[in-house]
Amino acid sequence: MQSDDLITTRTSLIRRLKNWQDNESWQDFFNVYWKLVYGVARKAGLPDHEAEDVVQEVLIAVAKHMPTFNYDPAIGSFKAWLLNLTRWRILDELRKRRPSPSHAMRETGSGTATIEAVPDPNALDLNAVWEAEWEANLLTVAQEKVKRRIEPQHSQIFDFYVNKEWPPEKVAERFGVSVEVVYQIKHRVIEHLRTEVSRLEKEIT
Repeated sequence: MQSDDLITTRTSLIRRLKNWQDNESWQDFFNVYWKLVYGVARKAGLPDHEAEDVVQEVLIAVAKHMPTFNYDPAIGSFKAWLLNLTRWRILDELRKRRPSPSHAMRETGSGTATIEAVPDPNALDLNAVWEAEWEANLLTVAQEKVKRRIEPQHSQIFDFYVNKEWPPEKVAERFGVSVEVVYQIKHRVIEHLRTEVSRLEKEIT
């Protein structure tokens, strides 16, 4: 069972989005979700410009719905609703590309008629893609937020040790600290990331 406090936290960003003047909340929403929508659209077979169109159309749809949007966690998550918006916009883009009946067939070099290739959205499990993109994107957003809050050197040490996979001894020598400090910084940053990911999940899923 979710507590009232958790539900309040989970829906707080959605409520703030009802206020058009709350630029900070809309920026938070954009930072978290645009890469998610874009990534799913790309994996559905859309080129860059069409994926960007999907992002724009989804954001416009969210903005239009927000003034009267009522979030009920008993019915479904905001994230699932957003996935449906994304799915519809992807289908819209694919429909725009479908050849007219007169161009639906083309001649191959051998003279054999074949159907023009159009991506089949049913061949892609958008739910699975959405979840994978969601997890990856959430971590990216959390990393960006944590990076702005910690000391620059700590961020660099974490990057070299965890992301670039330098040996701890090499990282320690590079930054003039002990190996123990490298371990400690890694642990602290990971804790910050876990806290931030948890906060984001509660607020905007």
